[in-house]
Amino acid sequence: MENLSVDAHFRLIEDNYKVICERIALAAQQSGRQASDIRFMAVTKTVDPIFINHALSLGIDLIGENKVQELQSKMDFLKPATVEKHLIGHLQTNKAAKIVPLVSMIESIDSVKIAEAVNRCAEKIGKTMDILLEVNIGREESKTGFMPEEIEDSARQIAAMPHLHLCGLMTVPPICEDAQESRRFFSLAHQLFIDIRNKNIDNIDMNVLSMGMSHDYYEAILEGATQIRVGSALFGARHY
Repeated sequence: MENLSVDAHFRLIEDNYKVICERIALAAQQSGRQASDIRFMAVTKTVDPIFINHALSLGIDLIGENKVQELQSKMDFLKPATVEKHLIGHLQTNKAAKIVPLVSMIESIDSVKIAEAVNRCAEKIGKTMDILLEVNIGREESKTGFMPEEIEDSARQIAAMPHLHLCGLMTVPPICEDAQESRRFFSLAHQLFIDIRNKNIDNIDMNVLSMGMSHDYYEAILEGATQIRVGSALFGARHY
């Protein structure tokens, strides 16, 4: 948003936040739920802390970052510093020790190997790390994540790790031109979520289904998302 003044950018965030909240409420109503059933995550990739803090002042209480280093660089500037933080991007095993102390949840556990690394790091600092398993719901070669048929066995294996707490699933479906196609992928993810929840596996609490971003959060809510991850629709187009 380099062409906007700070005050104009603040107003843009305020206007966008109002629209998104209205759409969340409408989609929740259509899916037989309340707006309060849907957690709104502000995705803060490339966003300056001054604008993150303005979003927090409006009532947002959860932020998501894609990269460990970027979150580290912002930690001292966030107000309130206690705002809940999640990692939502791919995590390399050599970065696990840096992120485990900083966030309350890692949403992007995409292999048993990375789960093992996070478990070891959590053990060292006496923490139980909340995690989500990332599902490659569209079976895309360009994306990480568990294939749908791998999820249950992997969930059982990861749930046995003593310093991890498996709280649900996260997914990023393929870009779809048609909203109905998006809904099909979200529906598949929701069915996986329900299937695992109904198995009542020890140390698995399937209460978070993180899906839907700026372009498709409405469809995600219609299909059962409990948390959406919104960046550019809130803060404006990113400038890299």
